[in-house]
Amino acid sequence: MFARFATALFVIAISSAPAWAAQRQNLDVFKDVSQQVLRYPNFTVFDSVHAQVNDGIVTLTGKVTMPYKATDLERRVAKIDGVRQVNNDITTLPVSLFDDELRFRISRAIYGNSNFWRYGAMVNPPIHIIVEGGRVTLEGVVNSNIDRMLARSIASSFNAFSVTSNLKTDAEVQLELERL
Repeated sequence: MFARFATALFVIAISSAPAWAAQRQNLDVFKDVSQQVLRYPNFTVFDSVHAQVNDGIVTLTGKVTMPYKATDLERRVAKIDGVRQVNNDITTLPVSLFDDELRFRISRAIYGNSNFWRYGAMVNPPIHIIVEGGRVTLEGVVNSNIDRMLARSIASSFNAFSVTSNLKTDAEVQLELERL
């Protein structure tokens, strides 16, 4: 009886090992992709790039302010060990003086607020301000729900057509990583 139980346990462990190994490899590649995006010198708080990794296939999505950024990021990610293919679905935000002014005004207001000075002092400030056609989307990670609500409130005080907050707290991001 014990031998049969041990054999069954071994078979389950063997059959699930490749899936676990693939998930681990995906997580390692994802971390490397994140580092490449964050270390890209032209990546600003006005750009937002997301990545999904599945068996060495990386899909990049998001929005950037200049078309060369999407191409540069694709090239950087393609050089990472374990990346077999890169699907670049990053779009370029349209050129608009109104959008540019709105971006700058909101970023100055958020990062000029004393509650966000610690974020603004970071090498890669975590709150990204995406403006497209007068519509504002806040993306990134903040420490608390209060910071999330305050950032949205500050962004809403300008003449944007709409403000959407996709900000996540550190705790929410940690839970998502644990699910992987």
